[in-house]
Amino acid sequence: MISLKLTAKAVKSYGLLLITLFFCAGSFAQQGRQTVDFDKGWRFNLGDVPHAENPATSDTKWRSLSLPHDWSVEGKFSKDNPATPEGGALPGGIGWYRKTFTVPASSKGKLVYIDFDGVYQKSDVWVNGHHLGFRPNGYISFRYELTPYLNFGGNNVIAVKVDNSVQPNSRWYSGSGIYRNVWLVTTSKVAINHWGTYVTTTDVSEASAKVNLKVQVKNASASSSVTVKTTLYDAAGKVIAAGGAIPSKDQLKDTVFETEATLTVKNPQLWSVDKPYLYKAVTQVLSGKTVIDTYTTPVGIRYFNFDVDKGFSLNGKAMKILGVCDHHDLGSLGAAINIRALERQLQILKAMGCNGIRTSHNPPAPELLDLCDKMGFIVMDEAFDTWEWAKAKYDYHLFFKEWHKRDLEDQILRDRNHPSVMIWSIGNEIGQQSDTSALRIAPQLTAIVHSLDKTRPITSANNNPDKNNKIIASGAIDLVGYNYHEGEYAGFHDRYPGKKFIATETTSGLETRGYYEMPSDSIRVWPESWDKPFVREGNNVSAYDNVRPPWGATHEMTWKVMKKYDFLSGMFIWTGFDYLGEPTPYSWPSRSSYFGIVDLAGFPKDVYYMYQSEWTNKDVLHIFPHWNWTPGKMIDIWAYYNNADEVELFLNDKSLGIKKKTGDDLHIMWRVKYEPGTLKAVSRKNGKVVLTRLIHTAGEPAKIELSADRKLIKAGGKDMSFITVRILDKDGNVVPDADNLVNFKINGEAFIASVDNGDPVSHDSFKVSYRKAFHGLALAIVQTKEKAGSITFTATSKGLQNASLVLTSK
Repeated sequence: MISLKLTAKAVKSYGLLLITLFFCAGSFAQQGRQTVDFDKGWRFNLGDVPHAENPATSDTKWRSLSLPHDWSVEGKFSKDNPATPEGGALPGGIGWYRKTFTVPASSKGKLVYIDFDGVYQKSDVWVNGHHLGFRPNGYISFRYELTPYLNFGGNNVIAVKVDNSVQPNSRWYSGSGIYRNVWLVTTSKVAINHWGTYVTTTDVSEASAKVNLKVQVKNASASSSVTVKTTLYDAAGKVIAAGGAIPSKDQLKDTVFETEATLTVKNPQLWSVDKPYLYKAVTQVLSGKTVIDTYTTPVGIRYFNFDVDKGFSLNGKAMKILGVCDHHDLGSLGAAINIRALERQLQILKAMGCNGIRTSHNPPAPELLDLCDKMGFIVMDEAFDTWEWAKAKYDYHLFFKEWHKRDLEDQILRDRNHPSVMIWSIGNEIGQQSDTSALRIAPQLTAIVHSLDKTRPITSANNNPDKNNKIIASGAIDLVGYNYHEGEYAGFHDRYPGKKFIATETTSGLETRGYYEMPSDSIRVWPESWDKPFVREGNNVSAYDNVRPPWGATHEMTWKVMKKYDFLSGMFIWTGFDYLGEPTPYSWPSRSSYFGIVDLAGFPKDVYYMYQSEWTNKDVLHIFPHWNWTPGKMIDIWAYYNNADEVELFLNDKSLGIKKKTGDDLHIMWRVKYEPGTLKAVSRKNGKVVLTRLIHTAGEPAKIELSADRKLIKAGGKDMSFITVRILDKDGNVVPDADNLVNFKINGEAFIASVDNGDPVSHDSFKVSYRKAFHGLALAIVQTKEKAGSITFTATSKGLQNASLVLTSK
């Protein structure tokens, strides 16, 4: 246990962050502090309402809903929506949210705050008619104090105006509304400040770690003396560290004071991507013997380094960051945050061998960082997509000068204690990277970050990383970030002697899941130039990993270079998942991307298995494409494999030969004349069979198969089950060209939150109870209601055998 007395001692600078703490979001009560999930019981109106901030204005005819909420994803796709297909082709507008709530009379004399994790965008907030503030940034978290304006023991009205009407303001799908969680926080008048803990360590090893703990305490009472105690627990709940006290001193009202102390943790369990071990720190503020505030903070202990020649190491072990970039939307759920949907995405990526996430191109939901802490991902936490120059007409450049300092400070304070966060990024493909203004702005942003955290390197994602780049020339960044330009990796040290490298964005390979064109061994560059429209019937892209945009590369091209050089510390592929908006190489009627290794519905594309064969030790043998073609057509059969010397391919039990990877090959290929039947691939090592894979010619669609990722889910209105819908022939084979319309019905304590199929060209709403299959697959997302109980989900389609499954919410 650490016993600390408040002092006004100045904050000292510390070195590399080796142990970190973060605030654990949740709905809970602790001694002196209560944090309440404030998502339920809101009313919403799409469209402006005069005087809606006035509590006397009636909202009885408004829609009732729970947060998080994204109104754009509920709208209709149209090329005429101001967001344009680049922004997802969905509507924006103005929306109002209101909630009537009570704060008990017993809370009088305490401090009450409302915390918003994110509102897109330009939000104004009122309580009981009093304007609390305006925040233009749609991705930043913020807090307002409600205390002076509350009716304790009576009704209160919170009103939020969200203005996403002026578009385009984003280069991808933004969503609209209060799309992240909201919390009501009540504390004593002396309490730990917002985002008020910070930990750095020195001398970390497997034997011990020295922990330097800082805690900021806000005093809104009369002059007082308090004690701050922190107890560090291991994952089993055992106390594992204790420390000494600092002399006491009376503190003045309306000030923020900081405590600090050092303790030693013996034989620490180090946080890593394979074993993301988390401790728990419980900090208490006491007045005499009375606990007046409690603040719980999970803890991760680790150390890392970026080396000029050797690249990245974690806890002294060399490794590459094998990362992906992802936008913040959750496919058919839109921008509305859901922890289970995020967790599912990370589980899919983890199974591929991914160990890194770049938050492209904005601060993420705090829940993403919580999950990365728990699941073992290295995070590049990014602040801005633009500085003072525009990319979209109405984007953040309009607010950068006035708001960048506040927004960046809030991001660093909120996120600096996550063990998963190891890189700060101050910008993505900033237009001013070629302008002398970057010599001014980059150091300013770096100074803001360093004022709050000196423990992580800073980078900027540069799409023009040559000697004319003024961000790099400013000397402000610790890691030189390259977007693309994989052909220039090898000469990095010639260009930037003594500098450290990170591939901030790579690849941009293009694929449509389940669609194939021959021949597969030639590279297509679509579009010819980024500013030239590209039109092609069907808006499909072959899934052979042989199509790229002019600035990018195929997945194999980039990975071959990345794995070759130790000094290349890691990569973040564009992108892990398809996302709404930016439908390169096409525009309308496409409305979502083709970049993902995984499609919008969460179904892996074939290249997923190339990474799995390279990034994991699990046995992999993946052959494709499907085996339904016109007789006599020449078909290219690819195989990704590992842990084997060779693969032999058979067609209807006749050997088509043995293939082996040679040189830097990442796949093998046979060119086969199609005839119906069965393809069989067998991988062998030292003559022994490792894996066997079969692909059968599928017959006509005959039945539906349903499979849920989880059949037991939590009641309470937020948990989800993701149900995969497969169209099968009579023998149980997925029909690769099936596009049957499937209708869904649900009974019990759940509802259908959204539906999808991964088709980037579909204009059907996500918020309906039906979906066409796309290359034989579709998805239904089921969300629990408040009560526990049995849930029956049924799928029907004309001419097909129906299917149903039973879920349970507890």
